Amino acid sequence: MTEYEGLVAAVTGGASGIGLATAQLLAARGARVAVLDLKPEDLPEGFTGFRCDVSSDAEVTAAIDAVAARFGRLDILVNNAGIGAQGDVSANSDDEWHRAFDVNVVGMVRLARAALPHLRESPSAAIVNTCSIAAWAGLPNRALYSATKGAVLSLTLAMATDHLPDRVRVNCVCPGTADTPWVGRLLDSAADPEAERAALAARQPMGRLVTAEEVANAIVYLASPLSASTTGTALAVDGGMYGLRPRGPVQN
Repeated sequence: MTEYEGLVAAVTGGASGIGLATAQLLAARGARVAVLDLKPEDLPEGFTGFRCDVSSDAEVTAAIDAVAARFGRLDILVNNAGIGAQGDVSANSDDEWHRAFDVNVVGMVRLARAALPHLRESPSAAIVNTCSIAAWAGLPNRALYSATKGAVLSLTLAMATDHLPDRVRVNCVCPGTADTPWVGRLLDSAADPEAERAALAARQPMGRLVTAEEVANAIVYLASPLSASTTGTALAVDGGMYGLRPRGPVQN
């Protein structure tokens, strides 16, 4: 499938995990892909990397300008960069709350703000934000993280409405717990990593973690010109966690 032929996509947090899987799938579908990341040096062959700290407006603007200069256009923005946080509402300091919102929410605002002048010129403009099941479900010890992702969900809907006249579609994908390097680091820090992995898998009705490739497939679907009537949608990729209530563990 080459519905992305001739289009340029920018993927933040694109050097690993969901971001890298998304960049690879977009490229396979014909897009030219710019990877925006804190560490864009060690990308697979064929990708162009740009240094971008989403908490810095200057870096975001410079990165988007560089993408437009390098490729001559920008059609798709995948807002994937983000950070995690653990604990209940009393566990994180004010600085940690400000930092998480600055990266996970305002970071997406910075990227969209910088990209919009270019996206308005595209015949197939789309923004896809990486949200989370945490925006919908009350997960234990994720108060700060959940608050940021709830904001991403609301932001997505507001942006989708605001940019109807611009013909810029805005959607988000809501993964469950995904088997990514970031989750791997969380598991490594647990007292019993294997038991924690099993617990995370068990809380998703399908009985396993989501893969980065499955989330990437959803992002690429939402961003595709073939999805031209889809905007303001939150697409769950969570093994059924949001909507299903099976009576017991699924036998795989």
